[in-house]
Amino acid sequence: MIVIGSKSRYKVLYGGRGGGKSYAFADALISRSLEKKIRILCTREMQNSIRDSVHKLLSDRIEKLGLSDFFIVKRESIVGTNGSEFIFKGLRHNISEIKSTEGIDICWVEEAEKVGKASWDILIPTIRQEGSEIWVSFNPEEEKSSTYQKFVVNTPDDCQIAKINFDNNIYFPEVLRKEMEHDKRVDFEKYQHVWEGEVKKYGEACIFAHKYRVEAFELGELFGTYANDNEHEEEVKGDPKIKDLRFFFGSDFGFSNDPLAVGRMFIHEHKLYIDYEFYAVGIEIDEMERAFDTIPEVRKWKITCDSARPDTISFLRKKGFNCVGAKKGKGSVEDGIQFLRGFEEIVIHPRCRGAIDNFSNYKWKQDKITQEILPIPADGSDHWCDLARYALEEYIKQKDLSISWL
Repeated sequence: MIVIGSKSRYKVLYGGRGGGKSYAFADALISRSLEKKIRILCTREMQNSIRDSVHKLLSDRIEKLGLSDFFIVKRESIVGTNGSEFIFKGLRHNISEIKSTEGIDICWVEEAEKVGKASWDILIPTIRQEGSEIWVSFNPEEEKSSTYQKFVVNTPDDCQIAKINFDNNIYFPEVLRKEMEHDKRVDFEKYQHVWEGEVKKYGEACIFAHKYRVEAFELGELFGTYANDNEHEEEVKGDPKIKDLRFFFGSDFGFSNDPLAVGRMFIHEHKLYIDYEFYAVGIEIDEMERAFDTIPEVRKWKITCDSARPDTISFLRKKGFNCVGAKKGKGSVEDGIQFLRGFEEIVIHPRCRGAIDNFSNYKWKQDKITQEILPIPADGSDHWCDLARYALEEYIKQKDLSISWL
């Protein structure tokens, strides 16, 4: 187990979802910054804006711990009253700026799985203050990834490393426990990867490998119509580029042991953007109205749903939702997958955790003996793909992504 207060060049926490790795590091860094004046660089491979960083996590923990009197939370940094400072930068686009940053006592690399060899080669010698430390937290993906090889396979000297999973977290939330138990029952291989922190053993079988990316975006920023602040909120609502944007809604029903998935998406420059979702296991029918209403404008647009549950569709229509059943047919799953893979990219907002999970783990079946990848989608992580193909079914029928306004 890592002893946070001890001195070591590297401190590494890795493992599955729900282990509380980020919370542990955040609380420890807040504590360190109170003890004495230090400078902490919080970084990750990609950070297009402060929203992509751990800024909010740290500010939330400061408030939760009752330490707001000791810190000044600024838009781009957090400063302690004793002079301690948290700064936030992305590696890929700010590496030259990071190289010139002096006096870093601790560098926290969050979501480090995505950090490539080139970034590590530059970052590590940059953190050169006497007694400086590099803290690394990540969920493993591929065994061959630079981060996994550097810290798990070939653990460096002067490194404390611990694998942390959900069963190490006494605060593991019930909503995640239901998802964990569902994956364990339905897709044990995925359970081992997502929840037990094992490296993915089915990478080549992933249906949407290299077709999706996770990135924070806002409509106004995406269409270049406003600065990202509340001052222009009314202006954005009236902007024709956004006002005339077509949204697509879909839902894959799940009760008791399966997830209810509801999602909103839109198409822009031949890319599919997923910006809002509700995704949870164990939602009963009397809770569905509240679940649907968590998504903006859900009552304004048509919602194409799983037609296997006409009783549920009827219930939702009585609640005021414009729900219709999807027109399934022979080959509709394969056609839907092919259509979705035809986008240049599928861009998923970080708040859509269900979509991220599904698109990263939806896979083709493999022959149990030869491990040959078969052209048959496996069950278990298909909920978001299903709701997306329901929502886009009128376009899928045309099998053409060259529609001019896309």
